Amino acid sequence: MTEAINEARLNDLIGKVIGDVAGAMSLYMAYLGDHAGVFDALDGAGRLTVAQLAEKTGLNPKYLNEWLGSVSGAGYVNHHPEDGTFSLDPEQALIFTREGQPACMQGFIQAIVSQYESHEKAVDTFKSGKGRPWGDHTQCLFCGTDRFFRPGYQANLIETWIPALGGVEAKLKAGAKIADIGCGHGSSTVLLAQAFPNSTIHGIDYHAPSIEEAKKKAAEAGVTNVEFQVASAQDFAGGGFDLACIFDALHDMGDPVGAAKHIRETLAPGGTFMLVEPMAGDSMAENLNPLGQIFYAFSTTVCTPNSLSQDVALGLGAQAGEKRLAEVCKQAGFANVRRAAETPTNMVLEVTG
Repeated sequence: MTEAINEARLNDLIGKVIGDVAGAMSLYMAYLGDHAGVFDALDGAGRLTVAQLAEKTGLNPKYLNEWLGSVSGAGYVNHHPEDGTFSLDPEQALIFTREGQPACMQGFIQAIVSQYESHEKAVDTFKSGKGRPWGDHTQCLFCGTDRFFRPGYQANLIETWIPALGGVEAKLKAGAKIADIGCGHGSSTVLLAQAFPNSTIHGIDYHAPSIEEAKKKAAEAGVTNVEFQVASAQDFAGGGFDLACIFDALHDMGDPVGAAKHIRETLAPGGTFMLVEPMAGDSMAENLNPLGQIFYAFSTTVCTPNSLSQDVALGLGAQAGEKRLAEVCKQAGFANVRRAAETPTNMVLEVTG
């Protein structure tokens, strides 16, 4: 039996795929321009010809010409046909080259490139159904993940998220004990240490190379009220924590209930668990939007494989939603879960009791 083809539907889908391919190549070009310093050279330079940009960057003008054609077509760079020049406006600069700004997307792009870098392992993992630990990915993912999340933490953690927690800010200002669990390269740890010099922040991660990088970042920042340990969320050492934090990492864990249970056991009386997770609704239908599409994709190749590589292998997924996250926390023995704050990309849950 031959299926009837809806030509309009077919053409619409073909058009969408062409647009997606164009977008994929544009992100790749953005990655090249970032690492070769082209966006930085264009930022604030006004209109430049290919030759002028080549002289400024030391890059081959033939490569630059093709690159500029691609990124100008994408709208990432402005082309001025009247004189054959190219420029970067302030909005483009914020997205493509202003490192540390909340709007800068290069960390996100770098993390995406990392997935293509190890695509053969991703295919093997997907087909086998087995797990793949975080440490099996390339360095590009670790750097890109930190680079993407850092601006959001800089913009929100100290100014919005901590004040949204009941009574926590006063404790931290006076001097408290904080556990930053799954700290990765330590961006959140350093931010907390800088904002609350009377407190001691314990950065914890089971990935030893990330802890080494976190130590370097802390040293570069000149903070001394930090301590680091290589340990999992289920067995890290210490106790009496006034605040425990997990930033965008609980869903990656094989045993998130066990992690939350251990956190509860190590909190001081009246302590708070701040859980920051990707923004998501409680059903897949609610998450079928561009942001959900991105989070589901990373969950397919990074988050869920990491969970499946560990004991319990719950596979919570990056779009678990507040209801499911609250269930995890209550299974661990916590009594109260409240959404304290949110951004377009994250929800912040205050977990107590």
